[in-house]
Amino acid sequence: MEPRLNPFGSPITGKIFKHFAGAGMALADTTLPMSTQELVKIRASQINGCAGCLDMHTKEAAAAGETAVRLALVATWREATVYTDAERAALALTEHGTRLADGYGVPDEVWENAAKHYDEDQLLALTALIALINAYNRLNVILQTPAGNYEVGQYKNHV
Repeated sequence: MEPRLNPFGSPITGKIFKHFAGAGMALADTTLPMSTQELVKIRASQINGCAGCLDMHTKEAAAAGETAVRLALVATWREATVYTDAERAALALTEHGTRLADGYGVPDEVWENAAKHYDEDQLLALTALIALINAYNRLNVILQTPAGNYEVGQYKNHV
């Protein structure tokens, strides 16, 4: 598969991606655990069918020490015993926040469960992360960003 456009080849899209990357860096500086952040990125990318983001975030998570079992079971997190209650709450919020077009929104019980595990700043970070990864997913799916060749840290020079 060939990408439709190279987002780093244009000054306009390069600038946009730098701002997106800046938002991602701000989220990395929050107290929301990095392992949770990667799980959220992976789950939203699975739902959205974003191969490029899945390639990137599974490799980044593995490089940060995430286990192969936990990475393999993200899509089936409800049945898997390898996630904490806090991670489950984040994954549920991710699914509802990603599937807004299904018309369900985020039910109060999903939000309240997340609020049991995360403080206000973490909830804001989690919400922003869900919005950001969904934006990245849409850009990559529309541009047909290919997957399989991502190398850990590959985009650090584009920030």
